[in-house]
Amino acid sequence: MVRRPAAGRSLTAQPDPAARRGTLVEAGFYGPASEAWQLNREAMLLLGAGPRALLLQIAHPLVAAGVAEHSNFREDPWARLAGTLRSYLRIVYGTSEEARSEIRRLAELHRGVRGEVREPAARRRHGARYAARDPELGLWVHATLVDSTIVAYDTWIEPLSAARRRRFYDETVPVGRALGIPASLLPPDLDAFEAYVDRTLEPGGPIEVGDVARDLASVILNPPLRPALAPLGPPATILGPLLDAIPPRAYGWLLWPAIGLLPPSIRDAYGLQWGLRERAVSAWLVATWAAWRPLISTNLRQMPQALRADRRVGAGPSARPALEH
Repeated sequence: MVRRPAAGRSLTAQPDPAARRGTLVEAGFYGPASEAWQLNREAMLLLGAGPRALLLQIAHPLVAAGVAEHSNFREDPWARLAGTLRSYLRIVYGTSEEARSEIRRLAELHRGVRGEVREPAARRRHGARYAARDPELGLWVHATLVDSTIVAYDTWIEPLSAARRRRFYDETVPVGRALGIPASLLPPDLDAFEAYVDRTLEPGGPIEVGDVARDLASVILNPPLRPALAPLGPPATILGPLLDAIPPRAYGWLLWPAIGLLPPSIRDAYGLQWGLRERAVSAWLVATWAAWRPLISTNLRQMPQALRADRRVGAGPSARPALEH
């Protein structure tokens, strides 16, 4: 079974934007009252949700083959990964036109991504054909982002109540459809979604970590700092020369919490160590962040895309989401 967050305290409910009067500004697909805007704004999730989702995605041999053969991942891995994160945040926090434009761009980008799994180590999938626009692969990639956001937020920021988790999942369903996943394939609710993730990870299912995935994982877990932090914007640019001088071994332990958030079967398949030292350091990082987070300015601990969206819609819920949930 995948590690699931227990029900916990919830934030004070925000006003329904539909109840507001006056001119409505452009909220995008979600809007400021949505769980999606609240859960994805924390920059600390870069250490949890992002790496976890990527490791789960490439654990699927067809996804790993597509990434390895149709991208510059090996030459400039974190430029691609940072681009993936920027794309995701553009859909979450952009205007409806920006989000739709990004979805069209992704569809065009993936149009020619197809091929065959040539990796002998992926025994059950060797010789299988893949296409990036395969809706089942799209569902798995989408699911890893949704599941990892829930698990990482619950660990790093605050416990998520069952109601908030359900609301967040419900918000992602129409976006999944906009991304080209058929309604008949998308799990209709959180319970069905969690069952889908568990079923996908079962032995004998589509997940099979091979050598290609392990090679890609070594890059994900040992990133050069400047491109890894590029989604943060100006801070990464200003500190660029300093970041370039820091070797991965000096900060690789910061990604141990992401390893801890992986399902044990996936962690073991990658051959990732998860002993007493890793567990202790991860627990210390989570506890330290919990103590310091209230003292840090929101301008420093929240994603710039979220802050720009806040400024766009004004100080509070004042716009309708562009998609019906």
